[in-house]
Amino acid sequence: MPAATQTDEKDEKTTIESALWERCAHIMDPELGRSVVDLGMIVGIDATDNQDGTWDVAVTVELTVPGCPLSDQISAQIHAAVSSYPTAVLIPHLEVGSMDEGKLKDLVADLKAQRRENPFNKPGIKTRIFAIASGKGGVGKSSVSANLAATFAALGYDTAAIDADIYGFSLPRLFGAHAQPTNLNGMLMPVTRWGVKLMSIGMFAGADRAILWRGPRLQRSLDQFLADVWWGEPDVLILDLAPGTGDMTISVAQALPNAELVVVTTPQPSASDVAVRSGLVSLQVPMHVRGVIENMSWYDHAGERLRIFGEGGGGRVSTHLTRALGYEVPLLAQLPLDPRIREDGEAGRPAVLDADGWLRDDGFADAFRDLATALMVPPRAMAS
Repeated sequence: MPAATQTDEKDEKTTIESALWERCAHIMDPELGRSVVDLGMIVGIDATDNQDGTWDVAVTVELTVPGCPLSDQISAQIHAAVSSYPTAVLIPHLEVGSMDEGKLKDLVADLKAQRRENPFNKPGIKTRIFAIASGKGGVGKSSVSANLAATFAALGYDTAAIDADIYGFSLPRLFGAHAQPTNLNGMLMPVTRWGVKLMSIGMFAGADRAILWRGPRLQRSLDQFLADVWWGEPDVLILDLAPGTGDMTISVAQALPNAELVVVTTPQPSASDVAVRSGLVSLQVPMHVRGVIENMSWYDHAGERLRIFGEGGGGRVSTHLTRALGYEVPLLAQLPLDPRIREDGEAGRPAVLDADGWLRDDGFADAFRDLATALMVPPRAMAS
């Protein structure tokens, strides 16, 4: 082969490989939220001219752990980045393995060094944190949490949710999350379902046994969910609190003073009177009460709207908290009693979504869309 031809081929090889490194740099690891190139997952790109107008491209990939649950997704994106190269016909060949222990240890150390501690309590953090509370159980707090998180994700927000109800965890079932979090040398990757990054004690072996944690151990469980999980920097974090004003609510307030409390009640006085207490906890801890949601407000049957649990509970809670706290605590939403909410939730899909993961085209989804939109308005703007 003439020297000039060899030089031209070498130049084209260098151009192709450099361009592919750049294209792959835009592929993000879905769990870590960083480029697969920056994470060291792509360790080699080698283009070979087939002398027929095509090039074979060998890409060596090292994932974080063997059997990485998102291996196929990452591989598909790399394959697409190579095969869609615009100025030459490239045939991708991926060799997928996993990082050795030393490389993985260095990566985890680098990620932990960036975070060091609770990532949601840093100055300038963009994440809006909504702690969903109730005065008593049985008012649908977890269902509201799941559907609100799913709504934020469907609207395009990077969304995370923590099941902070250590004793009565429900989010894994409501989201159909059956996998355990991936463990990267002591750092956990949240499980993603319906676009929401999830963490719950219910995802771990033995979680079906009764849990009798209190005090420091309960605080430590929350610390681990916040600091030992790689969340990235989500737009929204939903916390499904335990009912009442116990240890976990206090722990959340201490760990996340920037959290905004949303109180869930049902219409009857026996629920709304107790719900007020969960809002009044903000007099003792540094949390702003953002508003009230009245759940199970009515049931539509044969063209008639039935108020099975009475009415006015959400308004009573809103009025009482506004008067007691000295700032407006609005009634944010009234949600219906609908058997589909239970049926879809028990089937592992938040009821606000259709089977394809899009927001339903009905009044129920519209109510959650309006709720999410209202919550994302900063409190200062609401006050003004």
